[in-house]
Amino acid sequence: MTQEKIARINELAKKSRQLGLTPLEKEEQARLRREYIDAMKASLRAQLDSTVVVEPDGTRRSLKK
Repeated sequence: MTQEKIARINELAKKSRQLGLTPLEKEEQARLRREYIDAMKASLRAQLDSTVVVEPDGTRRSLKK
């Protein structure tokens, strides 16, 4: 997700609160929000996949399924 897209999400949210959005802008906002959520989920999954739990006996266990 680029900074330009995040800025556009924020711009549409501000306009929505102040003036309202056209149907095309609502579609764009929904698409950008979905893209943002998907990117955040992928980032979280990658972070959890690389996380290792160290057990009290010293063994290391990955959080991957």
